[in-house]
Amino acid sequence: QVQLVESGGGLAQPGGSLRLSCAASGFIFGNYSMACARQAPGKGPEVVSVIFKDERDTYYSDSVKDRFTISRDNAESALYLQLNNLKPEDTGLYYCAKGRPQLSRATLKIRAMYDSWGQGTQVTVSS
Repeated sequence: QVQLVESGGGLAQPGGSLRLSCAASGFIFGNYSMACARQAPGKGPEVVSVIFKDERDTYYSDSVKDRFTISRDNAESALYLQLNNLKPEDTGLYYCAKGRPQLSRATLKIRAMYDSWGQGTQVTVSS
């Protein structure tokens, strides 16, 4: 079955960096768009970045654009999210998610467009 396992979270200072990883198994990784989402305390989940099957095609939410970079290694079935210039408001539980085949730019913010989610890795940004 599909498994998504996130790692790399932790405590970082404002302005610091972290690199999150997501190890995928149970499906042909390169055939699917993948997303990173986060849930801040007391808030609903937010899709912050998506990388489509064509890895040159990416999306970033306004809140992380120019600070986060998403990438994928299809040979390793791995998804990465580089978090730079971290801010306290980046604190939250970060998930990776597997997109449904019909995922598009028009629908990428819709939770139902993702059919599998990992358990998440906690990112805390604090001085």
